[in-house]
Amino acid sequence: MLSLDEEQAVEVMKNLSADEVRRLGLSMSRLRNVTMGDLESAAQEFCNLARDKGKRFVPVQSEMIQNIITKALGEERAKKVLSVIEEESFSPYMNPVIEKLRSVDPKIILDFTKMEHPQTIALILAHLKPEQAAQVLDGYEPEKQADIVKRIATIKSVPQEFVEEMTRALESEIILGSAQEEYFGGIDLSAEILNRMGRKAEGPILNVLEEQVPDLATEIRNQMFSFEDIFELDDGSIREILKEVSTEDLARALKVVDADMREKFYSNMSRRAAEMLEDDLEVMPPIRLSEVEQCQRQIVDAARRLEAEGRVRISRGEEDDEFV
Repeated sequence: MLSLDEEQAVEVMKNLSADEVRRLGLSMSRLRNVTMGDLESAAQEFCNLARDKGKRFVPVQSEMIQNIITKALGEERAKKVLSVIEEESFSPYMNPVIEKLRSVDPKIILDFTKMEHPQTIALILAHLKPEQAAQVLDGYEPEKQADIVKRIATIKSVPQEFVEEMTRALESEIILGSAQEEYFGGIDLSAEILNRMGRKAEGPILNVLEEQVPDLATEIRNQMFSFEDIFELDDGSIREILKEVSTEDLARALKVVDADMREKFYSNMSRRAAEMLEDDLEVMPPIRLSEVEQCQRQIVDAARRLEAEGRVRISRGEEDDEFV
């Protein structure tokens, strides 16, 4: 990528997933000066892009990496990817198989490790992101969970040959296997389809689902309108929601929201109320993310209830916007 012109690199990166961009950007950021011999050797494995370029050095500029990723992903998505790259670029080099493992669905890892020895499972989980490891660990019975956690806590050193054997197994059984599978459907897609169908069609469908599979119906409903969607509502709808929400719950819900989004609520409150809410947010001590999400969910529920009462208008899909 660094041997290409910036615009060419952007076009290549546009075809990669966010996780692939993160891993590629991280590797790019760890390079310093690269000899043309190294560059040609790598390029020959691709498509001989850098052959016969001479023996100069290729300077690695962080600005170029930032520009490529920003133009490929857009400013908002690029910020998240670049922040991860910045954090991880100072960590020791990680086996590329382990890096790929961090993007594998935890359910696949769980299926692969169910018959493994707890020590092997502990070693695998120790290389995952904490939230990913937690999802895998949640699939075992309590006694086995405790055994695995104990082994993770007491891992000190592992023979290199064992690590190499483990990574070979991971690559062949999990990473290559999952790369050959394509995933379709899911809760998000179902919710998006219903959103685009409009209220008249979605109601009967969800009613049937609630009778047959109530838990699934709830999950789909939760995905159909999120807290972030609140900020797309008109000012009149925002004011109706503010009547139903306590200042304390609103402050907690806005704890992790940026200043521009908070302004959507401030602009629909009295000046005094907005100043008080702003003060509350500034002095609010750290709170659990689960508390924030609970308050956000209460606001979403209030919006849905108000929609049912006809006091809030939530735009969905390709509905005809007619005057009556």
